[in-house]
Amino acid sequence: MGIVAGLDSSPEGTNIVVCDADTGAVLKQGYAPHPVSDSVDEAAKAYEADPQTWLLSLGEAADGGVLEGVQAIGVAAQQHAVIPLDAAGAPVRHALTGNDKRAQGAAADLADEFGGRAAWAEAVGAVPDAKLPVTKLRRLAATEPDHAKRTAQLMTPHDWLVWQLLGKPARRTTDRGSASTTGYWSAHTGEWRRDLVELALGHEAGLPEVLGPADAAGRTPEGLLISAGTGETMAAVFGLGLGAGDAVVTLGASGAVYAVHDAALPDTGGTITALADATGMHLPVVHTLNAVRALRGAAELLGLAPTDLERLSELALTSTPGAHGLVLLPYLDGERTPSLPQTAGSLHGLRRESMRPEHLARAAFEGMLCGLADALEVLRARGVSVRRVFLLGAAAGLPAVQALAPAVLQAQVVVPASADYAALGAARQAAWALGVAEGRLGADAPPVWETGPHETFEADEDLALGQAVRQQYAAVRESVYPGALGLAAGTAGPAAGAAGAAAAGGPAGAAAGVEPGSGPEEQGQGHVAGQEVAQS
Repeated sequence: MGIVAGLDSSPEGTNIVVCDADTGAVLKQGYAPHPVSDSVDEAAKAYEADPQTWLLSLGEAADGGVLEGVQAIGVAAQQHAVIPLDAAGAPVRHALTGNDKRAQGAAADLADEFGGRAAWAEAVGAVPDAKLPVTKLRRLAATEPDHAKRTAQLMTPHDWLVWQLLGKPARRTTDRGSASTTGYWSAHTGEWRRDLVELALGHEAGLPEVLGPADAAGRTPEGLLISAGTGETMAAVFGLGLGAGDAVVTLGASGAVYAVHDAALPDTGGTITALADATGMHLPVVHTLNAVRALRGAAELLGLAPTDLERLSELALTSTPGAHGLVLLPYLDGERTPSLPQTAGSLHGLRRESMRPEHLARAAFEGMLCGLADALEVLRARGVSVRRVFLLGAAAGLPAVQALAPAVLQAQVVVPASADYAALGAARQAAWALGVAEGRLGADAPPVWETGPHETFEADEDLALGQAVRQQYAAVRESVYPGALGLAAGTAGPAAGAAGAAAAGGPAGAAAGVEPGSGPEEQGQGHVAGQEVAQS
């Protein structure tokens, strides 16, 4: 029996799980928060990080013999951060993290200079926004030219941690999952776009070698095997045991929908972000700006605390499908899918019989889930098969979500037990690399591990009701924003052609309450920590 470890370096801290290499059974765990660095300015702590703090928390998490007997380690780490290194391999400044939203102007400049959104989507499967490392490089060149000129190498947190564990060898490595989050690697071609690094930074910079899923990055001076590693989202998907036909819907303040697919899906409109996974497959992602924030807003409107979502859930379940015709378009912070960045949320179908707390609560849950179903529809319209949907995030445990999601999403819904699936996925990757190194496993067949506890929910006889709720929602969306989703999703799926369709539970009605207006555009940001997977 082999013993392997998975390390998850999230924005908050380091979690380590030690597992049986054959079964995935967790044997030991360790955790430590990242220490506060005195070298990071207080105003910059939201978007910068001292990489040394990641090593310090790693060491603390491993205290007490957590790694004793371990034969291989996999590393997962936060995405969308970039560490600029000088020619000697020292950071020229602190890492710029995914939370850094200062570069939106730089994103627009990059998009224009390379020929627009479609050109970027075709080149790397993503359109520049503030979170992408390529955009951070442009801002670095514009605001810190001395640091930009000294930058000779680029690494993500996962790359850097693997390199540190190996003793900083001349060879630097990454994997296709992490590489696909940078904005200068193409999931479609599997190649770095060095021209885009030069466009952003002003000159060329060294990039890591991209390893295959089962490859080892090397061995530590003590002989411990280190696998390729990957980003947190990719590690979590691997830890959950997802495969073709599986999708994930994340329920954070904002939302994300992604699915395991056999090909990248370049999207000239930029709605789909083409990521790679940790197994050789792909993870097309569609983001929404509004998910749980719609529930919190409804709770406050009803006089509840924004955190009292359990009570909101109870209220919603006393209403009926379609909320007596009440429809919430949950575009509270503008929306990304459909692309409506300057909109506001709107409430439709107000009648005397629908103006009750339980119907508003129901409309909030249905609106949130229909918005996420719209994102799922974008993937389905591009040929992505979705048989199961894994719900992640604290709100996945709400009874109203579990009761409504299968019918609205038109799929079996799985709610896994809370765990750090990124660390588990990193450990599974370590077991794979170890098995290949020892000749026990093939590079095309990862170890089959036992899946953790989970709850499964079926739509069964509620499928027709769910489709009617979707039609009611789509009719309202189309009446206010004609063709907004169709530009991305085409005409496939249950929401197609729903404008003017008969509503379930009551008429869709005219707009009432909050009228569409301007609102801030929020870009998704992402990491996988515990059960919640935010956006990539």
